[in-house]
Amino acid sequence: MVNGPIFIVGAARSGTTLLQYMLKSHPDLSLPTAESHFFIPFYQRRTEFGDLSDLGALTRLLEAIYDSRKIFFDEDVHGIRFNAETLAKRFHTRQLTSVPEVIDGIFEANAESEGKRRWGDKTPYYILHMETLLEMFPNAQFVHIIRDGRDCALSMLERKWDLEIFNTYHAAYTWNKYVNAGKAFGAKYPNIYHEVYFESLLNEPEQTVDSLCRFLNIEFNERVIEFKKSNGSGKTQLLTQPLQKSNQGKWREQMSPRQIRIFEALAGETLSACGYSLVNKTPQVNSIDWFINELHIKACHAYCRRFLKKKR
Repeated sequence: MVNGPIFIVGAARSGTTLLQYMLKSHPDLSLPTAESHFFIPFYQRRTEFGDLSDLGALTRLLEAIYDSRKIFFDEDVHGIRFNAETLAKRFHTRQLTSVPEVIDGIFEANAESEGKRRWGDKTPYYILHMETLLEMFPNAQFVHIIRDGRDCALSMLERKWDLEIFNTYHAAYTWNKYVNAGKAFGAKYPNIYHEVYFESLLNEPEQTVDSLCRFLNIEFNERVIEFKKSNGSGKTQLLTQPLQKSNQGKWREQMSPRQIRIFEALAGETLSACGYSLVNKTPQVNSIDWFINELHIKACHAYCRRFLKKKR
């Protein structure tokens, strides 16, 4: 049986949170209800904490992890109450002496408290760091959810201040980068990589979930499709209701011809590779559109920097 961690990755607004809530409804799987974000930074800083066979060093590492993501551990990790000293003693007894082992220990403890045997994590940007995650967790599996990039772009622009994505050009660039990073990893490690298409999840949920469960080597369970819904606070509204078939293809009515042309000019090849049809047979973006979008990106980022500086 495969018992390693499961990482849900993908471009922003691709359905990663939906898949997170679906999989955490499986009786065997434990997933927090938010994004961790600390795995890569702490692995990169792993030499700073000294010899983790020392209880004091182990405690300092756990305190630093908690301080970096207090809200995550207090509100979205539901099995344990994070206590650095208690966990340090437990991990010291188990001889966990590396950053990956400690992270694994935290999530294992949470899964055990929830009565589940395996843990997972949903942090979309980890798609750019899957090689590092595999180095950290050699028995990991990766689930890449893909959604039509034009629908992602619409959703990204609705959340532009959160994502710092301010126009179609920037959305296309980001979607293209993330999807291609995932596919490149999948081509290299096909046995531990699985793609889920958002549209297939809506149109054929049973077949799609069954295929995913077989990849993860867990039993198919109806609870994954009839997943436990969010109360709506701070989460996407779609998590408060069942799967909605209508939540696809919105770009056809809501994107302007110019937006479609810009997106397809930059990401059309990737859209086609994913099986999505193009409106423009030979998509091209003219130099004026490109120049305007570049200026828009730079202006919006400059505004954000000034705004954040004032806030500080």
